Amino acid sequence: MVFRKLPGVSASGMGLRLSQKFVFLLFLSGLVTLCFGALFFLPDSVRLKRIFLSKTETQPVTVGSENDARVHLKRPKDQGMTSAKGETSTKLKSLSRKQSVSHEATEERLAGGRAQEEFTLPRSRAESASDKGTSLDHGANSDTVTYKKFRRCLLKPPLGRDNGKPSDPKTDERREKVKEMMKFAWDNYKHYAWGKNELRPLTRNGHIGNMFGGLRGASIIDSLDTLYIMGLKEEYNDAKEWVQTSLDLNSNGEASLFEVNIRYVGGLLSAYYLTGEELFKNKAVELGEKLLPAFNTPTGIPRGVINLGSGTSWSWGWASAGSSILAEFGTLHLEFVHLTQLSGSPIYTEKVMNIRKLLNKIEKPHGLYPNFLSPVSGNWVQHHVSIGGLGDSFYEYLIKSYLMSDKTDDDAKKMYYGALEAIEANLVQKSPGGLTYLAEWRGGILDHKMGHLACFSGGMIGIGADDGAPDKRQHYLDLAAEITHTCHESYTRTATKLGPEAFRFDGGAEATATRLSDRYYILRPEVIESYMYMWRLTHDPKYREWGWEAVEALEEHCRVESGFSGIRDVYTMTVSHDNMQQSFFLSETLKYLYLLFSDDDLLPLEDWVFNTEAHPLPVIRNSCLQEEATQDKTVSE
Repeated sequence: MVFRKLPGVSASGMGLRLSQKFVFLLFLSGLVTLCFGALFFLPDSVRLKRIFLSKTETQPVTVGSENDARVHLKRPKDQGMTSAKGETSTKLKSLSRKQSVSHEATEERLAGGRAQEEFTLPRSRAESASDKGTSLDHGANSDTVTYKKFRRCLLKPPLGRDNGKPSDPKTDERREKVKEMMKFAWDNYKHYAWGKNELRPLTRNGHIGNMFGGLRGASIIDSLDTLYIMGLKEEYNDAKEWVQTSLDLNSNGEASLFEVNIRYVGGLLSAYYLTGEELFKNKAVELGEKLLPAFNTPTGIPRGVINLGSGTSWSWGWASAGSSILAEFGTLHLEFVHLTQLSGSPIYTEKVMNIRKLLNKIEKPHGLYPNFLSPVSGNWVQHHVSIGGLGDSFYEYLIKSYLMSDKTDDDAKKMYYGALEAIEANLVQKSPGGLTYLAEWRGGILDHKMGHLACFSGGMIGIGADDGAPDKRQHYLDLAAEITHTCHESYTRTATKLGPEAFRFDGGAEATATRLSDRYYILRPEVIESYMYMWRLTHDPKYREWGWEAVEALEEHCRVESGFSGIRDVYTMTVSHDNMQQSFFLSETLKYLYLLFSDDDLLPLEDWVFNTEAHPLPVIRNSCLQEEATQDKTVSE
């Protein structure tokens, strides 16, 4: 580069000035860099980090008009997994309600006020103040629904007349056995894995995994409502105290949006609605707010993974072409509608209604909903349809959203029965031996396989039988019974009388796992779940007998010295345990068994809808709640 000599300035003088300027500029740039970097170490720098580090660079584009985002409600389901050598696999339970995964992956992976008072620890004024201090300011107003308002709008006491105690001594004895199983599982978790996510009963230690983003105590949150309805008072109070003193939501790890929602948000919401403890509500709303950045996509379809600290979100690495999973983004509605009710903020309902509007807008092949959807383009990525892993709880949440809305969410109703019609036309099959099953659909080609996860569908179709076309009521009940019977058959055809992860209907097989990778059982609840619903709908005693068969099998093959464990092969009596007591065993499997042997007035279905992790959420009767709000306002004036 040529420098032009300036008049009156020597070459040496000009060189000195340039050197001084260079040093000054170097110092200035260093100072700016230091100050800018310091921002990231300030106590409240999370928002700044989101601005500069976010992986989701595009802003959400709302589908439809604002007026379309109306509140409609209903209920839920689950999935599970962990990976080899102690690391939880990134393919988590999220592949659906409890996704289907290889066995090696799973191996490491009120009746009244007085009843409530008996369960709760003495609350000091300081304790109450602490609870209030943790709550977020969502602009609480008259739209916020309180525990007392919800309770007054229930048709029956949540715990029934006598905590659901059956009059038949044999049934009561069986119920007490299930309660003993819960206490045994809980006591061992508390002794060997307290504060961790799950218990490893063989090695007697805790498992954390990586699907909850650094959150701890999954088994505690999942057990709160089970302990409460079973009357395990001391255990419930221990769990509540842990939530109050040790549940830290300020984690900074990578979490499954689906899993955190159904287990943590669902568990905290359920605990609040059963007990009225503000602590649970505040924690649920605080955690719900941390999930919102996952929706910052061009379509508003959330990505599957979120960093709970930074708000950064992305899709699962194994998901086809960076897609989101139907059973994940379709299993948020129940919890998010209740978050709106409790916080007074419409954003939660708006997010899930936006998902529904997009799904209504795009074309469905043969009326079916494929499992993979791009959160960028809003188009299906591939045409794989399953009522088991990857798809299951989406359908469940449609009918449960309708039921939870006190049957006012007509959009959810239309979507559910439309999907059910397409499922019957394309997926429902009859085997040569007369067994009804749900095949999977891959671009028009049927795969004659049914997963354990799909066995929830017997109960789902059953609870929706009353609200379809009147002339189809009995047809739906019959279909529900046939699917439940098939799933029971998958249990009876094994040496252990426990069902495999998946079973097939080809090559001469009938409800039998033909692949080694499908022969495991990880304490899953779906078959028992359908027994419980079918019992309540029909009172056919065979469902209680089938449930008792499952209890005996669990006791014989899954109970070990320090808890319960899944097994690697249901077809051999020489069992090999996987060393994992899944949190959903406490939340779902044992809860559904307990309800199966209880009277129907324990968590009556007229008032409660179970999310996909079996956390009961109350039906939202808006007309009643509005009346309560009006009366409260009149009294206050």
